[in-house]
Amino acid sequence: MDVIAPKPVRTATLFGHPMGLFVLFFTEMWERFSYYGMRAILLLFLIDNVRGGLGLSEADGAAIYGIYTASVYLLSLPGGWLADNILGQRKSIWYGGIIIMLGHIILAFPSGSGLFYTGLCVVALGTGLLKPNISSIVGELYPEGGARKDAAFSIFYMGINTGSLLGISIVGYLGQKVGWHYGFGAAAVAMALGIITYRTFGQRYLGDKGNFVVPEPKTAGQSSSGNRSLLVFVAFIVGLMATLQLTGVLDLTTAQGLAKGMGTIISLIALSYFAYILIAGGLDSTEKKRVVVLFVFFLAAAMYWAGNEQQGSSLQIFADRYTDLLFFGWQIPSSWFQNLNPAFILIFSPVLAALWVFLANNKIDFSVPAKFAVSLLLLGLAYVVMVFAANVALTGVRTSPLYLTTTYLFFTVAELFLSPVGLSAFSKLSPRRHTSQLMGLWFVGSSLGNLIAGLFAGGFDEKNVQQMPNLFQSVAIFTLVAGFVLLLFSKPLKKWMGGIN
Repeated sequence: MDVIAPKPVRTATLFGHPMGLFVLFFTEMWERFSYYGMRAILLLFLIDNVRGGLGLSEADGAAIYGIYTASVYLLSLPGGWLADNILGQRKSIWYGGIIIMLGHIILAFPSGSGLFYTGLCVVALGTGLLKPNISSIVGELYPEGGARKDAAFSIFYMGINTGSLLGISIVGYLGQKVGWHYGFGAAAVAMALGIITYRTFGQRYLGDKGNFVVPEPKTAGQSSSGNRSLLVFVAFIVGLMATLQLTGVLDLTTAQGLAKGMGTIISLIALSYFAYILIAGGLDSTEKKRVVVLFVFFLAAAMYWAGNEQQGSSLQIFADRYTDLLFFGWQIPSSWFQNLNPAFILIFSPVLAALWVFLANNKIDFSVPAKFAVSLLLLGLAYVVMVFAANVALTGVRTSPLYLTTTYLFFTVAELFLSPVGLSAFSKLSPRRHTSQLMGLWFVGSSLGNLIAGLFAGGFDEKNVQQMPNLFQSVAIFTLVAGFVLLLFSKPLKKWMGGIN
């Protein structure tokens, strides 16, 4: 009887990288098209009362914006757990993409606020399932680690920003110039293209990466103890929220109160999860030190994203109301300013990717903690520029586009020092049995930052214009101080990484 040999996995490469990287590149590109495109017009739609938007106040609209963008990343934590324990990463990406597409289809139909919020919830659920797991598979393609893996994440990051650039351009134009729901519909089409790309080429070039679930062995007693701990934690969260509501500290019946309550929950979840992995994760001393380093990176990322994600909130309002939008006689959509970030990233990503490889080859030390510190310092400088811009706006003159352009340039370089580097660091430093869950925690840092960004933008109403310089100045001071502190501790943090660069 003839024996049929198993079909070999293709090991084709492009630019020295496995083809699987580019399958994930294009899948993520279309998913980010849908996310950033819709995000570019979301706050404008929420506060619009002229062209069929929901007509909310700036404070309520910004709070809902923050809740949505925070939920997208917060749900990466259960998404990572489902992949690690039940579905595997590949199936999680597939199901997540389908759910995202369905959410955008819901948003594409003009309807009341109830159905619209339902669509936002569906998109957030799907993104939480897809986002951490696609990044984890990128890491699996490079088991050897090193500078080549860092370069791969930089290439992958270019896919993210290509999608962002296309999404903001197309969805932003359709939403602001044609109709809001045409923009939301374009996001659904983009996600469909991502699903088709992933399904068509994933089996061919990803091999068995991300297909298997390797659950941590547990005794019956350990499982029961884990369930009890989870129930106690949930009960504590419910009790805390009820106490804050009854004492009047928060009003969870309002969008702003709900956003503040969600910030409390996110912070507690992150702290508890890191503590759980350190105490009950079965780690040795080296792994524990690495998880502590990841916690520091998590805090730095949350600070960074709280500033960076003003792009879709306070800086979007600043672009719409206080920036000169005329370009050779044509008024450009204000959302297009958000394109500066991905455009600059596409320009500078290859430069910094080559720089990391050059430094590694020449044994020049530029540690990950130091890169994070530089990122926060550059973010602080970006907000120093916005302080000057806000002072010009107070004179009643629309500001030059150069202010926002310079701010976004600083944002871009800062992001390249933190985001792809952070993705790679979480992939390399995470204990293997907790990889997707810790990758989910990396995105929880983005969640917390997004929520803070939304709440911050609530101060940008017409009655609060005089506060703009002080608001931007507070961000500048906070991030500059945090950057200097992290720079001081970069050497000891590098030692705790245990030889992983």
